[in-house]
Amino acid sequence: MITASASQVWIIIIAMGLGTYLIRFSFLGLIGSRELPEWLLKLLRFTPVAVLPGVVAPMLIGSGAENMDPLRLAAALATLVVGLITRNVLYAIIAGLGLFFGLGALIG
Repeated sequence: MITASASQVWIIIIAMGLGTYLIRFSFLGLIGSRELPEWLLKLLRFTPVAVLPGVVAPMLIGSGAENMDPLRLAAALATLVVGLITRNVLYAIIAGLGLFFGLGALIG
């Protein structure tokens, strides 16, 4: 087991925070006031659709297919159906979260 001292942990936290800030600043601070090319704007429209499965899949599958939670499967299915019907990522996310927390509160 690897252990780290408190100072090592803080150095890692500060370095990661600085790295995240620099990545965001490169887009917002350096090119934030410039007009982006049309081809880039078209590609950026697909960002939520590409990120959503990457966020959901690890939570849905977990440590393996044998450990799938029926509540999470129902919420994922609701998200998929609402997303296909409405073609709106925000509505799909709201439907999935609503079902997940609603059924979770009812089931216990």
